[in-house]
Amino acid sequence: MKVSKEALRNARQFLRLTLKDGKVDTDMARRIVDTVVKAKPRHYIATLEAYHRMLRLELEKRHAIVENASTLENEQCDAILADLRGKLGADLTAEFRHSPDLLGGMRVKLGSTVWDSSVKARLDGLAQALQS
Repeated sequence: MKVSKEALRNARQFLRLTLKDGKVDTDMARRIVDTVVKAKPRHYIATLEAYHRMLRLELEKRHAIVENASTLENEQCDAILADLRGKLGADLTAEFRHSPDLLGGMRVKLGSTVWDSSVKARLDGLAQALQS
């Protein structure tokens, strides 16, 4: 669905109002949605959909998904989380997943950024280089 320029502009403005010190203020987000739903301005559904997407992307920037080929102990998870928080901010949350298809190593996804040091990624890169 194509979103109008007006709806995108309003959604961006709402996102700016929602961010306080680079963090999402959930109370402000609720107030904005309630106000828009009550007022029902032009293109309000498209505006709210665009705003929802922007909020989701913003929240994903503060949540890391850590995949590892082997099961990690709690101490290892705590150490990895502490290291990530030291580099990326104290408000970072993490989810740890066991992915045996990685063969070895680790993959960290934060928003749209992925750091992949897995054996599978290296083998895929090698196979692609050999095909070229």
